[in-house]
Amino acid sequence: MAPAEQRADAERREVTLPAGTVRYRDAGEGKPVVFVHGYLVDGRLWDGVVDSLSDRCRCLAPDWPIGAQQVAMNPDADLTPYGIAGLIADFLEQLDLQDVTIVGNDSGGAMSQVLVTRRPERIGRLVLTNCDTHENFPPGIFKTMPPIAALPGGMAMLAAPFRIGALARAAFKPFSKKPIPPELIDSWMRPALHDPGVKRDAKKVTAGMNKRYTLEAAEKLRGSELPILLAWAPGDRFFPLKYAQRLAGEAGKARIVEIPDAATFVPLDQPKRLADEIAAFAAA
Repeated sequence: MAPAEQRADAERREVTLPAGTVRYRDAGEGKPVVFVHGYLVDGRLWDGVVDSLSDRCRCLAPDWPIGAQQVAMNPDADLTPYGIAGLIADFLEQLDLQDVTIVGNDSGGAMSQVLVTRRPERIGRLVLTNCDTHENFPPGIFKTMPPIAALPGGMAMLAAPFRIGALARAAFKPFSKKPIPPELIDSWMRPALHDPGVKRDAKKVTAGMNKRYTLEAAEKLRGSELPILLAWAPGDRFFPLKYAQRLAGEAGKARIVEIPDAATFVPLDQPKRLADEIAAFAAA
């Protein structure tokens, strides 16, 4: 195991919340930064950012129940965007975190927008990298997934291609400019393919994705005084820059920083640059 992996493993914690157990990485000291990954990945998406940022901030990178977590939630857990936003808020409360910087990516950015408009009391600022906003939730061809997931046997149909490692790796390729290690992708896929509880959670999350949540959040953010940084990779086929520009134009205290040479997974492609932007934003 490499030294960075050993350090990350030593920083692993877990907390029991009303919806279930959440595992997370907790590194560094200072102002708290809580990361929210998206669909079918886990907190390791942020490892490079945490490694670069933890000398300046306290970084907390949970494995949220968005399809790839190792521990299933309680059977009655609400995993709609409202439910996941509530789960994140419960996490902040349980750890007694104040003046938090929330950092979201991909569908985790959608959950973050719902969070700051429904449970804003412990949140000081919001960073969004390329993510779902407005009517773009889920984006493009992925709009077919929620209605299919809601059907009997629908999730089995959606999951079938991911049982073939080469197809799973091909599905992730457009989201990152840098190659994603195959073993990381395999570990992201394994829980929802083999753990009945995580399969159940993945079905709930997938079926619950709907543009009404992000449209509602965008309307509530209109004219908001919450400081928002949109650290956006231009040229993303799933989350074009126009959505960041639209949100920045509507919110009262939002600004855009373009991060080139990156795709949707900005934390994987440009971890140091993203860490520096978060540090400066959190300090301000």
